[in-house]
Amino acid sequence: MTRQKMLVQFDVDSTFIEQEAIDLLAAKAGVLAEVAQITNSAMNGEIDFAESLKKRVGLLKGLPIQVLDEVRNEIVLTDGAVELVDLLHGLGHSVSLVSGGFVQIIEPIVSQLSIKYFRANVLEINDGVLTGGITGTIIDRAAKAEALKEFARLSDVLLENTVAIGDGANDLDMMAIAGLSIAFNAKPIVATAADLSINERSLRPVKSLLGL
Repeated sequence: MTRQKMLVQFDVDSTFIEQEAIDLLAAKAGVLAEVAQITNSAMNGEIDFAESLKKRVGLLKGLPIQVLDEVRNEIVLTDGAVELVDLLHGLGHSVSLVSGGFVQIIEPIVSQLSIKYFRANVLEINDGVLTGGITGTIIDRAAKAEALKEFARLSDVLLENTVAIGDGANDLDMMAIAGLSIAFNAKPIVATAADLSINERSLRPVKSLLGL
């Protein structure tokens, strides 16, 4: 795969970053237990992701936007993420991030690493507080797959030369259409479906899996 240009697309929460951003927000709102329970059910494929997202974001209603800054400062990139992106870009490949999380959280990461392609949900904000709603299209498993196709086209990369890396059920559609799918410390339903698996908290093994 290294002879032709690749697009490597990463899920964000618990894949490209160590945390689940919505859990960090939920902790600020005092609803972590409720949100974590819904998150777990969604990642295991037990409930629809879009439905679960609406429920979880609804619990954040009333949080001041200053909390977004606090959460951004708590985000830790997964070991090896920066080096992997730099390597891929240096070799002329494309990188994209797709998240069931939030644009407001990942924008600094995208900017820092010069990642051209990304898609995530947009938290609705009114008068300086979260409304408990989402603006625009919800980024669910189908939207992640559509993003992979769109970003591949924009990068002039054949779909067979795309790589999708994720951990939860909402990553299954993009992993199914990618040329290569890698499960990252994934739920059983995802590990079973993926071509390859990483079972350590580091993205460094991706380099060798892609033959770089």
